[in-house]
Amino acid sequence: MGAMLEIRRLSKAFGSFVAVDGVSFDVSKGEVLGFLGPNGAGKSTTMKMVTGFLEPSGGQVYVCGKDIAADPVSCKSALGYLPEGAPAYPDMTPAEFLAFVAEIRGFGKSEAKRRIEEVVRKVHLEDVLAKPIDTLSKGFKRRVGLAQAILHDPQVLIMDEPTDGLDPNQKHEVRELIRAMATEKAIVLSTHILEEVEAVCTRAIIINRGRLVFDGTPAELEQRAPANVQKNRLDHVFRSLTSSDTQAAPPKPEVVNA
Repeated sequence: MGAMLEIRRLSKAFGSFVAVDGVSFDVSKGEVLGFLGPNGAGKSTTMKMVTGFLEPSGGQVYVCGKDIAADPVSCKSALGYLPEGAPAYPDMTPAEFLAFVAEIRGFGKSEAKRRIEEVVRKVHLEDVLAKPIDTLSKGFKRRVGLAQAILHDPQVLIMDEPTDGLDPNQKHEVRELIRAMATEKAIVLSTHILEEVEAVCTRAIIINRGRLVFDGTPAELEQRAPANVQKNRLDHVFRSLTSSDTQAAPPKPEVVNA
């Protein structure tokens, strides 16, 4: 099966600082990719370029076979994006905000109503639909952001810290929702929480200092831990790959997986 999301040597420089340096990877339908790295590694910058919110300094992004730089409207219609912090209009209620998003997406009134009801049920927003978003807890704001990201049933779903601010029960619900959606979508989940990888991801990528240092399954990542490490094996490997004295591997899959 062909990749639904293709990233080719993506890079971004801010002056002399290189935030993302030649990152390449593909994501296919049915995959949940955990995109990992320490704070400042370039995760959010990469996600913003992948979704067309930030122009790359170099490289290409293809969504369902189309170049996002050449055909951004078509690509973004196939993308769902939950940004870091889940920004929304604070004076709107979730009902008003989702209706606004549905209108932008081009849905008629009856279709918009059906889709809003569906996502409200999926992310459990029933009790806060009429409350201003600004008054909601961090967890509910996150759920409003997730609702707008999946409202149009996108083929490719990009989520930046989707469970940030959620309590354990809410995290479980979101992870179950991700699992349910994964069979029909290509999903990228940017996070620094290793628990997220074990819970829901089928594959993991780690970047450090803007470059790829690992690409494989969670099991393959865990196997990199020394035999004498019995607890927190993923945590041990993550630290070994992203510590301040770790040099990032060249952005070539064969080197990353060597």
